[in-house]
Amino acid sequence: MRSVLWLYLFLFVAFFDLHAQYPILTPFAISLGAAPSFIGLMMGMYSFTHLPGNVMAGYGVDRFGSRIFIVLSLIGAGIIMILQAHVVNPWQLLVLRSISGFVLAFLSPACLTLLARMARDHVQQGKLMAGNGLVHTLASVVSPAAGAYLVAKVGFSMAFQALGIALVFVGALAWFFIQDIKESDIHKTPAQSENTSTPVTANDKAPAVPWRFYFMPLAIACSQGILFFELPLMADALESIMKTGILFSAVSLGALFTLSLLFLNQYPAFTRTWMGAFGLSLLFFGLAIHWPIPLMATLFFIGMTKGIILPALSAHLIQLSGGLRYGRIFSILSIASSIGSFLGPMLAGQIRDTISPYFIAFLFLMLAVTMLPARHPFIPHGRLHTQQPQATSPRT
Repeated sequence: MRSVLWLYLFLFVAFFDLHAQYPILTPFAISLGAAPSFIGLMMGMYSFTHLPGNVMAGYGVDRFGSRIFIVLSLIGAGIIMILQAHVVNPWQLLVLRSISGFVLAFLSPACLTLLARMARDHVQQGKLMAGNGLVHTLASVVSPAAGAYLVAKVGFSMAFQALGIALVFVGALAWFFIQDIKESDIHKTPAQSENTSTPVTANDKAPAVPWRFYFMPLAIACSQGILFFELPLMADALESIMKTGILFSAVSLGALFTLSLLFLNQYPAFTRTWMGAFGLSLLFFGLAIHWPIPLMATLFFIGMTKGIILPALSAHLIQLSGGLRYGRIFSILSIASSIGSFLGPMLAGQIRDTISPYFIAFLFLMLAVTMLPARHPFIPHGRLHTQQPQATSPRT
């Protein structure tokens, strides 16, 4: 339990630091002379360079463990952020953001894999994933406004340097306080250790995850990329960086609200994922048609749906996978999210003058809802073997 708390603490600081950039990157790029289409390219390239890192993380985490990748990702991202404070043109910023995307691609699969390995069964896995979402959301509630406030006080360069130094410091501490868990120890339970006649190994054949599942994280990341691209470019947001930070915080507050409703974890992960994604698609459709609900309320509702979807999506993936090869399945999950994050801002930057990008997000989400596969929660292999009644030999 102590390792879980340490991991949550480092994740909180890391997510706080990274989310503090969101409201200030677009104004910073504009101050360097970047056009909206170039900003879309920059955000898309950040996500596109996630792909090779996600592929490498899938095999690397299963083989070498999570700690080394968590530490190197945090320290590398901090160094790049310090260099980011000294760029003088948009192309330099594009190069650094692309490298940062590759470095940070290892962080999410490594953290999710470590959390999944810490759990004893699928119930605890769901709770740990919800805890990860809660930590992520808590950090993102105040960090956008904090980042905007920091820039207003000390400027872009000093803000990026401060955030970068903090990431390097957190990465160094993570090396001493995070402990790896071997994949061979995942399924060990007291009951299993007593039953030596049916050994269980991580090499057991796991059921294949349907590929259409991965369209859901792609669609969610695409819609989020569109939203994060559009918010800083709104007329009111361009007038004040603080206004942009408040808009981002409204999304996080909505997610924090639903993540605090712990009774939601009692419902099946498939049901939560499906209903959350369906509600999110309707909210983007409302933004596309300029419905009369205030923007702050809509952003809060979007955050509420994210607070339902994100922990449920990870739990549903674990159920579909059979509880094996965590590094690879979370790597593919991150790859799908990276593709969506690449497509979202790229599409928004190209079509925003002809069609609402929010309508594209609505279409992607509705397609993902119709494709989401359902399956009963898996029984971990260790529990499966121990719970089966032993066959009795016929009497002679």
